[in-house]
Amino acid sequence: MKLNQHVNQGQLVYLSNTTDQITISENAHYRWLAFDDVIQSVMHLRCPEKLTLPHHYAALMPLLFFQPNQVVELGLGGGNLSRFLSALQPNIQVTSIELSQAVIECFQHYFNPLQQQIVIENSEALAWLQQSQCPAKSSADWLICDVYQHHANSFQSRVALLTALIDNLQDDACLTLNLPDLDDQEINLCLTILRQLQSSHHIIYFHIPRYLNVIIHLLPKHWMLDNLKKRSKISYLPATQYLRWRKFFNHHMSAN
Repeated sequence: MKLNQHVNQGQLVYLSNTTDQITISENAHYRWLAFDDVIQSVMHLRCPEKLTLPHHYAALMPLLFFQPNQVVELGLGGGNLSRFLSALQPNIQVTSIELSQAVIECFQHYFNPLQQQIVIENSEALAWLQQSQCPAKSSADWLICDVYQHHANSFQSRVALLTALIDNLQDDACLTLNLPDLDDQEINLCLTILRQLQSSHHIIYFHIPRYLNVIIHLLPKHWMLDNLKKRSKISYLPATQYLRWRKFFNHHMSAN
């Protein structure tokens, strides 16, 4: 059964009274989190670590090239990426930065059934990035930005966030951005800004078919993007999964 058919059969289990209306619904197979009726995260109940939305696979493509140790995720949502990474390799330290206390409580109650040890900080993403001293920030080898923003928000606020991310990106670290609901002009502008701010990384991106998401990666220059091996000893991905993701990676576009 297709995911949209599951969604149509869902029963409401949680409704917030916050400004950004948060709802949690479920059926016999899935549980999902929505902001203002827009689905953000979907969890498979029997296999909570399973990826369920196409843009998650695109967002995790750096796993083809390295074994992350310290991952900082800006925007917790329902914790799809955090659950996957923690299940893939328990030694990965995941720190999630989330502004909404209601979202944090929803994750802890509804979306962390395996009780994985994810560090969660209740903070606004830009403010956290602009802190002068923060061990998690300075040691991160992967920054993942998936912050929910209203489309009506100022584009300048998005530029400020991009600038702060680049300011905190180490030469050997990578950055992943999920940019939903942007038109082609806004996406091209974001890519232009990233090229101007950062020249020490490859910039690649994925358009997700039938979805509004564009996933952008800034990957260290020494990563051999055009020479992916049939098997890799530097990836946590199991062999069969590595080969499937390797084929998907070939569909990326370059912004360099």
